[in-house]
Amino acid sequence: MSSTTQQSETQQSDESVDGRKETENERADRQWSELIQEVRVAQTGVQIMFGFLLTVAFTPRFTTLAETDKTIYLITVVLGAAATGALIGPVAFHRVVSGRRMKSRAVTWASRLTVTGLFLLLATLVSALLLIMRVATHNHIVPWIVAGIVAWYVLCWFVLPLWASHRHTASDRT
Repeated sequence: MSSTTQQSETQQSDESVDGRKETENERADRQWSELIQEVRVAQTGVQIMFGFLLTVAFTPRFTTLAETDKTIYLITVVLGAAATGALIGPVAFHRVVSGRRMKSRAVTWASRLTVTGLFLLLATLVSALLLIMRVATHNHIVPWIVAGIVAWYVLCWFVLPLWASHRHTASDRT
């Protein structure tokens, strides 16, 4: 991120809703609250999916899966565990550093954990979709369907927000 963009974001976030300047601590508190609200959505989804994934190995059909499908399943479980850890990480991070006057740094690290968790969640969802589609259809078109879904996730989760951010930042400079 360029220093101009950071300055622009800092200047924008210095103004609170009522028009008065926001202190660094107030900004960190607001950013923390916003981040935790965002993480709650992703946490819930990844925890439900991970819980479901853990039960699959105990079903009768699991033993009949091809070795490739079992490998995909194991990769999916590991990705789900990693995503769960990254998305729960911000809460643990905050708890450990709470009261040490480093909330703005905690927000930065928690944000990084959240983005990492989203990438891991993307990989988990794609892997799970691939496994389900392979087992359910055995069709040669499965990779194309999965690729389309990957493109959709990347568009919704990353491309559109980055495009909007770039466009908004560019319009602020003019």
